Amino acid sequence: MYVQVDLDGPGGTLRVSGYGLPVVELLRAPGTRPDSHTPIGTRKAAQLALSIDGEPAEIEPARGRMLRHSYRVDVLTSDGVEYRLVPCGHDYSRLTRDGRRLGRLLCSGDGRVIDRWDTAPTPRDRALGTALAAAFGTGASPWWETVGEIVGEFLP
Repeated sequence: MYVQVDLDGPGGTLRVSGYGLPVVELLRAPGTRPDSHTPIGTRKAAQLALSIDGEPAEIEPARGRMLRHSYRVDVLTSDGVEYRLVPCGHDYSRLTRDGRRLGRLLCSGDGRVIDRWDTAPTPRDRALGTALAAAFGTGASPWWETVGEIVGEFLP
């Protein structure tokens, strides 16, 4: 199934669509300055608006600190379904729906997403997972590696 990803990080817009898929749109608030580490330009929930086929959904990206789990992104859809994208390795992130693992996604921040599904995804699973991976990237270093990099910056 073909998934179209239109990401404009500096402009703060993301649109995911495709035949048989709901349209997922993620917008950064106009006039907000993009950060350089997040493809959509922010991890601040107050600056983001998410819709799935025109229905608003709540999005809550964690702050993205030292622990992999701190890079998670939670979504609550209008019908009460909970999604979570959380890093599970250096490159990949795991997508869950209501706590059940759906698959892994890979995106280095360029808008291209590679997905590997454990079970057949619904069209909403595929569209939303792709949108989250494209908007926030996937993967994260383990905490001990991050600490090592920080300490290494201070050593001569």
